[in-house]
Amino acid sequence: MIGMQHLMSLLSPHAVAPGTAGAAAATRTTVLFAAVGAVLSRYDVDAENAMLTRRESITLPADVQYAWPHLSRKYFYVACSASGPGPNKGVPSTEHYLSALRIDPASGALTPHGDPIRLPARPIHMTLDAGSTHALVAFNEPSALRVYRIDADGTLAGEVHQPAAVEAGIYAHQVRVTPNGRRAILVARGNRPTATKPEEPGVLLVFDYRDGVLSNPARIAPGGGYGFGPRHLDFHPTRPWVYLSLETQNKLDMFPLDGDTLAAAPAFRKETLADPGIKLSRQAAGTVHVHPNGRSVYIANRASETEPFGTGKVFRGGENTLAAYAIDQDSGEPVPMQHIDTRGIHCRTFHIDPSGRLLVAAHIQGLPVREGAGIRDAPCCLSAFRIDQAGKLEYVRKYDVDTGGKLMFWMGMVTL
Repeated sequence: MIGMQHLMSLLSPHAVAPGTAGAAAATRTTVLFAAVGAVLSRYDVDAENAMLTRRESITLPADVQYAWPHLSRKYFYVACSASGPGPNKGVPSTEHYLSALRIDPASGALTPHGDPIRLPARPIHMTLDAGSTHALVAFNEPSALRVYRIDADGTLAGEVHQPAAVEAGIYAHQVRVTPNGRRAILVARGNRPTATKPEEPGVLLVFDYRDGVLSNPARIAPGGGYGFGPRHLDFHPTRPWVYLSLETQNKLDMFPLDGDTLAAAPAFRKETLADPGIKLSRQAAGTVHVHPNGRSVYIANRASETEPFGTGKVFRGGENTLAAYAIDQDSGEPVPMQHIDTRGIHCRTFHIDPSGRLLVAAHIQGLPVREGAGIRDAPCCLSAFRIDQAGKLEYVRKYDVDTGGKLMFWMGMVTL
C-alpha cells in the first residue's frame, strides 16, 4: 500500500508533511501545465519569486477536462472531450478520450505514451488510485463512474468490469480515493432548481475500493441531498478531515473521516463569500485545496454572468476571490481569515506548489468589464500569489493568456 506522504508529493496541493514543506520541496523541480482547449502548455515554476515561464505545448485529441500524474512522476494522464461548456456547449460528440503522456524527468516536457482510449461520454474529472494502477473517471451527463487499468509500463489498458451497476447520483463532478486507498468518493453535485424543474439533490457516494472494483456504496446526503450541492473535496495531509465545497450554497464543509467511514454530516460549515448578502450574479463555490502543511485551506468563489451594455455584453459583477481559512489543529474547524481578488474572471482551478510558498489561480475566460462610463477587457489569466507563514495570500503578478475563444479549463502543478 502506498502511504499518504508518498502520494502527497505528486500533485501540488498534496505535497509534504507539516514542517518539511520548504526544505523537501525546494530541492525539486516543479512545472505547471495549463490547458486552453486541446492545447496543454508547460510553464517552468519559480516559487521563490512567484514567476512562471512558458515553454512548449502539446495538443491532445480533444479539449482537456482534467489531468492527474502517476505516482512515479514518469507519466501523466489527461481526460479530454469535444463536448463541454463554452464553444462546445450543446455540441454532440463521440470524441472523448483518456490519454497517457510521458513526462521528461529533466524538463517536464510531455510526449504521447501509447494510444489514447475512447471514453463513452464527456469526462469531467479523473484521478488515480493509491498505487497508480488504475484511473478512475467521473462523467457528468449522464452521471457515471468508470475505472480503467494502467499497465506496469504506464500505458492505458481496458475498462475494469464492475460486478454490479455503479450508482452515480446526479451530475457527478469529482472522484477521489481516500489516503489509505480503501475507499473511492464520488462527488455528485445535483442541480439547482429552474423555472421548469425542481432542485435535484446532491450526494457523496463512498465506495469500497479494491484493485479497480467499486462496491457497497454508502450515501452521504445531509437533508436528503436538498440544499447540498457538493462540487470538490480535498483531504487534510495528516489528519482525518475532508474539506468539501458546496457549489450551489457557497459553503465550505468539513467532514470527519473515521478510518473508512465518512461522517453522515459535516462537523463544520462556513460561508465562502465575503458578503453572502450581496450577489450581483450567480455565485458558485469551486475548487478547494488544503495547504501542504495542513494549517490552512483555500476555496475559489466564481462569477461570470454577463448583461447588456451598449452594443455588447459586459461582466454583470460578482465575487471572484480566493477565501483562505486557518485550520484549527485540534478540531479541524476552518476559521475564515481572508478573501482576496483573483484578478480574473471565473477561477475554475488553482494549485499550491509543493513548497507551500506559491498559489497559482487559473481563470477560464476573459470578459469585457465596465470601467466608469467605458469598458475594459479583463483577459483570461494565470494569477500568482505568495503564501505567508500564517497561510494568507499576497498577490504578486498575473500572466494574460490569449485563448482564441477557447476556455482555459484546467491547470495544475507537478513536481519532477
